[in-house]
Amino acid sequence: MSNIHPTAIIDSKAELADDVEVSPYAIIGAGVKIDSGTWIGPHTVIEGPTTIGKENRIFQFASVGAEPQDKKYKKGEQTTLSIGDRNVIRESVTINRGTSQDIGKTVIGDDNWIMAYVHIAHDCIIGNNTIFANNATLAGHVTIHDYAILGGFTLVHQFCHVGEYAFTGMGTQLGKDLPPFVMAFGAPGIPRGINNEGLKRHGFDDEVRKNIKNAYKTLYRKDLPFHEAIAQLQTSADESTKQMADFCERSQSSRGIIR
Repeated sequence: MSNIHPTAIIDSKAELADDVEVSPYAIIGAGVKIDSGTWIGPHTVIEGPTTIGKENRIFQFASVGAEPQDKKYKKGEQTTLSIGDRNVIRESVTINRGTSQDIGKTVIGDDNWIMAYVHIAHDCIIGNNTIFANNATLAGHVTIHDYAILGGFTLVHQFCHVGEYAFTGMGTQLGKDLPPFVMAFGAPGIPRGINNEGLKRHGFDDEVRKNIKNAYKTLYRKDLPFHEAIAQLQTSADESTKQMADFCERSQSSRGIIR
């Protein structure tokens, strides 16, 4: 195909849509499937089993679909990586496949913006419309929900969850779950109010943002025992408040929330 550079190496068992563009010196292995409109930058390495959707842009020196960095992984295990549509994956990003000890796959949704040197480890689940600034790093088994933003050099401990529209400042270290709408800064990360500016940009009206702020105060400012704070939030008629309460309640059986 004319849109594949002659120096690119593509395994005969890879499947590429007719209009996929592959730049010089890229390497695409067996078991890789790439859908239409996707661009693969120079020196990128993609290993399978990996499925990549439509209209993605994967920049130079990215390593996509490599074996997980997990000593329990046994060579040849058929774990996978799945990437959705319209993602931007910048220079030197590393994204690993899953492990058989967990869900067996790493999953990235649609419309994510993943900047240079980001690492996404095995068995991570990334939603849609997230932003990972340079050098953000996820350990294994991490879940990042829709519209979350991780500042540069953010570190997320294994098995942690980051809620919808949450935000971390540069260099934040998360050892526990970060609830939806909440900002965290520091090492270790501590809560610093709600992501008010981000909520404005995404069309949350004044009333909803006020309700989220009140929910934050209940959770973090009233000195209530955790279970009492959650019980109060569950009584709210506001869906965003219930969303925060449900997230916090689920986290009790795993790592707990930053508090």
